[in-house]
Amino acid sequence: MTLSSSLPVQEDARVAADPAPAGAGQPGQWRRHALRIASIAVCLLLWQWASQHRLNLGLVTFQNVPAPAEVLAAAWTLAQSPKLLSHLWASLVRVLAGFAAAAAAGILLGMLIGRLRWLSDVLLPPLELLRPIPAVAWIPLAILMFPSSELSMIYITFIGALFPILLNTIHGVEGVDPRLVASARSLGSGRRAVFSQVILPAAAPSIVTGLSIGMGTAWFCLVTAEMIAGQFGIGYYTWASYTIQNYSDIVVGMMFIGIMGMVSSMAIRKIGDLLMPWYLLQR
Repeated sequence: MTLSSSLPVQEDARVAADPAPAGAGQPGQWRRHALRIASIAVCLLLWQWASQHRLNLGLVTFQNVPAPAEVLAAAWTLAQSPKLLSHLWASLVRVLAGFAAAAAAGILLGMLIGRLRWLSDVLLPPLELLRPIPAVAWIPLAILMFPSSELSMIYITFIGALFPILLNTIHGVEGVDPRLVASARSLGSGRRAVFSQVILPAAAPSIVTGLSIGMGTAWFCLVTAEMIAGQFGIGYYTWASYTIQNYSDIVVGMMFIGIMGMVSSMAIRKIGDLLMPWYLLQR
C-alpha cells in the first residue's frame, strides 16, 4: 500500500477513535456544578456549627461571629432598604471607572513594552518600583493629589487593577511565537497589521487573564479606599457596621463584596471566551 492510499484510512481511524457526541460532556459538567455547590454548603454548615457552639481555638474564636441565619436576616433587611442601591451604585461606578482606565492603560503599555525593547528599558523600571506599594499606602497621597474623594478612590482602584493587566499583557506579547510575526511580515503585513492580526490575538488569553485578576484587585482596593475616605459604598457600609458593632452587617457587606467581585470577574472571562473562539477550540 502506498503512502497516499494509507492517509484516508489513517484519517478515518483517527475520527472513529475520537468521537465527540454533542451531549457527552453534560454529566461531567453537572457533577462539577454539584461539587461546587456542595463545597459552599459544607462551608456554611461548618460556619453555622462553629457560631452556635461559640468555638474557641485559641488563635481563632467564633464567640462573636454571627451565624449564617443571622447574616441572612440582616441581608434581607438591607435588601429592603433604599440604602443598598446607593451603596452598590457608588461602588460600581468607582470600580468600573478605575478598571476601564486601567484596562486601557495596561493593555496599551503592555503591548508597547512587550514589543519595543527601548520602551521596556524606559518604562518598566519605574513601574516595577511602584508595583509593590499597597493600595493603603496610596490613599493619603491620592487624597492630596486629587480635589475630591471620589477621584482619589477611583485612582486607588485604577492603581490596583493596572499592574495585573500590564504584566499579563507584557507576558502575552513576549510569548508570541516569532515565527508567526516573521510569516506575517514575509506576506507583506505592515507593523499595524502585525499588531492587530498576529500579536493581539496571540496575546489575548493572557490579556483576559490579567483583566479578570485586575477586576478582583480593583474591588479589593476600592473597598480599602471606601473604608477610609468614602461616605457611600459597600466598603464604607462594612466599616460603618464595625464602628457601631453591628456584626451581622459586617458579614453582609463582605458577602456583597465577594459576590460582586466574583460576578464581574466571571463576566470578563465569559466576554473573553466570546471574543476568542479560537482559544476555546484549543482547550
